[in-house]
Amino acid sequence: MHGPVLNLLGLCQRAGKAVSGDFAVRANITKAKLMIIAKDASERIKQEYLRIGKSNKVPTIVALSKEELGSALGKSPRAAVAILDNNFAQGVGRLLERGEV
Repeated sequence: MHGPVLNLLGLCQRAGKAVSGDFAVRANITKAKLMIIAKDASERIKQEYLRIGKSNKVPTIVALSKEELGSALGKSPRAAVAILDNNFAQGVGRLLERGEV
């Protein structure tokens, strides 16, 4: 794992402020401050998570691959990650906007 976004996602996971996997993301969506959807997730999955994010007013970004998301979190490939802390969400969001993967 390398790069500022991936490192910050790893720190977020270790701090207990990130959830991943379909059940965990859905269960925590009302607490989420940012959701990241893997760019290589199926169109159906992307549209479903975008809808969930929009209906819960959670900023959602399509970025990184499933492999990158899973690796950053120390897990198997993940299609979506929800960040539960505002400071982590702002940091990750800024880095992704700047393209600093």
